[in-house]
Amino acid sequence: MKKDIVIQMSDSMEATPIAHLVQLANQFGSSVYFEMDDKRVNAKSIMGMMSLVLTSGAKVTVVAEGDDEEKAVDAMEDFLTA
Repeated sequence: MKKDIVIQMSDSMEATPIAHLVQLANQFGSSVYFEMDDKRVNAKSIMGMMSLVLTSGAKVTVVAEGDDEEKAVDAMEDFLTA
């Protein structure tokens, strides 16, 4: 499952929010990836996620593959648009 999401967070995506996002991704059995600017990173990897520039208004594609992929994508969207 793949979904384009426009980030709408009031806080900047620095280390703490990214760590929370990685923890959220790790709650799912599905593989979860973020695609942005020709980069694809594992959303369960703190180092990979820190390499992305996630700012409010930026567009990211969330890709999930597995049994709970829909729930994983929905959770990522909820987090990024809160």
